Amino acid sequence: MKKTIFLTIALLAGAIGLSPTSQAANPNVMNIKTSITDDAIVFPETFEQDTQKLLEGWYMRNYTATDNSATAKKDVETSDETIRKRLAAMPTVIEMPFNSIVRQYIDRYTKTGRPQVSAILGLGLYYMPIFEQALEERGLPHELKYLPVIESALDPNAVSKHGATGLWQLMLATGKGLGLDCNSLVDERRDPYASSRAAAELLKQLYDTYGDWSLAIAAYNSGPSAVNKAIRRAGGDASKADFWSIYPYLSDETRGYVPMFIAANYVMTYYPQHNISPVLPTKPLVTDTVGVTDRMHFDQIEAVLAIPKEELRILNPQYREDLIPGTPERPYMLVLPSKQIHAYLMSHDQILSYQADKYGRRTTVEPGSAPKGEAASLAAAGPADALDQMPASTAAAGSVTHKVAAGETLTSIAAKYGVQAADIRTANNLRRNAVRVGQVLTINGVDPEIAASSRKEAEKLVATVTSETQAPAQTQAQTRQTAKQKKETAAASKTTKATASKKQTAAASKKQKATTHTIKNGENLGRIAKKYGVTVEAIKKANGMKTDAIRAGKELKIPAKK
Repeated sequence: MKKTIFLTIALLAGAIGLSPTSQAANPNVMNIKTSITDDAIVFPETFEQDTQKLLEGWYMRNYTATDNSATAKKDVETSDETIRKRLAAMPTVIEMPFNSIVRQYIDRYTKTGRPQVSAILGLGLYYMPIFEQALEERGLPHELKYLPVIESALDPNAVSKHGATGLWQLMLATGKGLGLDCNSLVDERRDPYASSRAAAELLKQLYDTYGDWSLAIAAYNSGPSAVNKAIRRAGGDASKADFWSIYPYLSDETRGYVPMFIAANYVMTYYPQHNISPVLPTKPLVTDTVGVTDRMHFDQIEAVLAIPKEELRILNPQYREDLIPGTPERPYMLVLPSKQIHAYLMSHDQILSYQADKYGRRTTVEPGSAPKGEAASLAAAGPADALDQMPASTAAAGSVTHKVAAGETLTSIAAKYGVQAADIRTANNLRRNAVRVGQVLTINGVDPEIAASSRKEAEKLVATVTSETQAPAQTQAQTRQTAKQKKETAAASKTTKATASKKQTAAASKKQKATTHTIKNGENLGRIAKKYGVTVEAIKKANGMKTDAIRAGKELKIPAKK
């Protein structure tokens, strides 16, 4: 049995360049951490994938000017001794030893990953102060701010194959255990501020458990149980163990975690010595926060404050459906450019009233009432006009509108129309593959024959929606047409022409009389138009308005009914 155990350990040691003989001859941990080698290093796929998305993203296109020197210039050849001295000179609490494994990760950053490092450095101008503040509040070493570099490449929407999410790659149960909101509308693991505070708390707990930062960092990646198991297999004293002493007994991914962390600290500090320049901001991204105590959609903010929705998503990645579910009891934070905070406070009521019927949420519903949102607006318009109100792409050749049915996914919809799921996401500004029943999608690049067929389906949909919403009213009207009403109608027809003429003249005069309306909080043009029996367009025309935006306290001219 002892021979079997010894053979297993020998094989493990040999796989990473350590022989049983060398271990016996050099039992000192300091020798291991500086001389250890590993020919089976696993590099994270997310580094290239996530940072490439950032390079192509809205923020990089609109806020930065990329310095191409990262690709135009080559890496400066640097000796092992120089890197060793630079690591030793870094003002860090956490130990940063040098060995061949650390060197391989450094080369990965400075040679093949130069454009990605440039992007991360540019994004770091915004994210690093957030990380530093959270670490400072818990009394933790500032060098831990580079953990998100290796975890997510500074992508707040990064999701691992295991479901870890956000800048700090927190699992769902871990995030909830640390007090983060994770539900259908909000995922605070994606919130730079909230997730940074949670990650700092988790790191402190891990350090208090192990008393060694290399073990705490390894446990952050693999979980304490994996680290504890490795310590037991190494046969060492937990109080004297460190990452390098248990290296052979860790998973491939966790083996590379601490060396990659050391490499990230090195590259983020010494990038100028390797001819790498950060992308530079073309305009300052200075932000502030405001508490939202109402249910508010990004579309409403975009329409009133003219802040691009993509910018709102960059600054507030925690809102999964572009919707802030704020209440007075549970306000949610909204991050905006600092110069827009005052405008938001001044326009708060106007933002809430913008298309309130579309973005509001019904708390009570009467049976037989018309639905809210797009279906209701189509039905109200009538069959002849409904198709005109559908997205223009519906009628265009090669482009269709699709309403998501139960059981459908983005992949199945893409297959139905012979397009790519990624193209549907782009056309509809979707941030992920999830779709919901009833959601209307624009599908571009569809074969003309398929598009024509879909157009017929759209016409059927409009007819169905119209009949369903109008049927209850028609049924009620028919029911009310009783024998008594017929009798009254017959009696009324005997009224003299003179009397009828007077009533008609009086009614017409009443209809033609114009009036004014003082806007109240929560009102919108749709409600006001319905109250006075006129159209929204008529009110806008009477008041010289170009948009639907209104504010409480202002007087509107209400045109006469036609």
